[in-house]
Amino acid sequence: MSLTETFGYCAAVLTTVSFVPQAWHTFKTRDVRGISLGMYSVFTAGVACWLVYGLLLGAWPIVIANVITLALAGGILAMKLRFR
Repeated sequence: MSLTETFGYCAAVLTTVSFVPQAWHTFKTRDVRGISLGMYSVFTAGVACWLVYGLLLGAWPIVIANVITLALAGGILAMKLRFR
């Protein structure tokens, strides 16, 4: 694995794992009062764009991280829409 790929995977793991506590808390409590619908809508769209970008480049660190993050962000966004 090249140094570039190593940094890519490291960045992917750190940014994705940092998102897990918020997702876990939201799924567990169903408390979405402190979550901005506008921010999560734009964030989720941005993550989807990063996913497509990673696919077009064939950059697996970007693809893997954004598949996971899109699932988590999409779940939180769905809960925000359902439980608001």
